[in-house]
Amino acid sequence: MQQCAPLPLPLPRPPLYRIISSDSLWRCDVQRCALGCPRPVPDRRLARFAIQLPFSGAAGAAGTDPPKGNFSKFLEPVWRFLRPHTIRGTALGSLALVSRALIENKDLINWWLVFKAFYGLIALICGNGYIVGINQIYDIGIDKVNKPYLPIAAGDLSVDSAWLLVLSFAAAGLLIVVLNFGPFISSLYCLGLFLGTIYSVPPFRLKKYPVAAFLIIATVRGFLLNFGVYYATRAALGLTFEWSSPVAFITAFVTVFALVIAITKDLPDVEGDRKFQISTLATKLGVRNIAILGSGLLLANYLGAILAAVYMPQAFRRNLMVPVHAALALALIFQGWILEKANYSKEAISDFYRFIWNLFYTEYIIFPFI
Repeated sequence: MQQCAPLPLPLPRPPLYRIISSDSLWRCDVQRCALGCPRPVPDRRLARFAIQLPFSGAAGAAGTDPPKGNFSKFLEPVWRFLRPHTIRGTALGSLALVSRALIENKDLINWWLVFKAFYGLIALICGNGYIVGINQIYDIGIDKVNKPYLPIAAGDLSVDSAWLLVLSFAAAGLLIVVLNFGPFISSLYCLGLFLGTIYSVPPFRLKKYPVAAFLIIATVRGFLLNFGVYYATRAALGLTFEWSSPVAFITAFVTVFALVIAITKDLPDVEGDRKFQISTLATKLGVRNIAILGSGLLLANYLGAILAAVYMPQAFRRNLMVPVHAALALALIFQGWILEKANYSKEAISDFYRFIWNLFYTEYIIFPFI
């Protein structure tokens, strides 16, 4: 076949590939050649590379602006990186505790507290982002099996970008807390960051040890969040710390609930955990046994809430506490029955785990009114 003649420049280029020069994007496809003249076609490998680098400096060199949608495309994997279901739990918990403290001290409310509560919420979300983010950085191989939709495992977010995000979250959250909430809350915040770090980062990587992992999650999401937010809110009101019966109840209730979340979060991940030799109760005792154990602990939690309302009517609204927690317990039993009927398929296990998080959100939603 006659050798292809060089193509004249400039070549027409589709808008999708403007950030790549014509000689690097186009190639001759000899198999498409007719009468010795090749038809230029895009090099798809280079095209994929162009798409993956939407903020390439080549755009400026070429004198063209990056597409307007690039920033929104960047935000989507960042949002997934933050694990939205954990943010909802953190936000609902902090709002519920602040609301309860204000309900107990209505005469001390002022609008300045709204801004301070907002700063506190941002700090908590930053801390949450650091903890879940650093876990993803050190779990890439496991996530490619268990959670391939997460942005680093899916290739939608680079490890360098993830490190930049988690360090920014930690620095921003700590700065907010130090400037607004004093040394004691700052020390609690640092403790939460430290526990989140040793949970995921070698050589500690305490997530490999079931008991240590459960205790860390229960401490951070249960005790530290509830105690810290309530303490900070009372301090902002000019009050010394003092437990109230509802706050003591929600702290104990959510600590047990966080323990259940720590146990059941491994249910959908058994395949990857076994492959990477991560020891969890689910890999040791089996999915069915752990699902039953988690359900049993939650049912005990709901029974405790009902008994607290019955025996402490002066502290709780019995007409709300009893029927709502009874209904949630029945819903949990029904969801467990669905899981059993589905023979503990991966999809059913994921649905069961999501349902447990929905129960967690519900408890915080009703808490200010109990």
